[in-house]
Amino acid sequence: MNAHVSTPATSLPLHDARTLTHGGIQAMIELDGQTYFLRITRAGKLILTK
Repeated sequence: MNAHVSTPATSLPLHDARTLTHGGIQAMIELDGQTYFLRITRAGKLILTK
């Protein structure tokens, strides 16, 4: 059984995707030594790939 704990949105960090990409369409994000690519599509959607 999965328990869902609700937290106020203000307690979560908020990062603007356009800032992360420096106004471009792609950024690299690192987690535990692994590099991921964040891409903004032409339709304005976000895609995160390894």
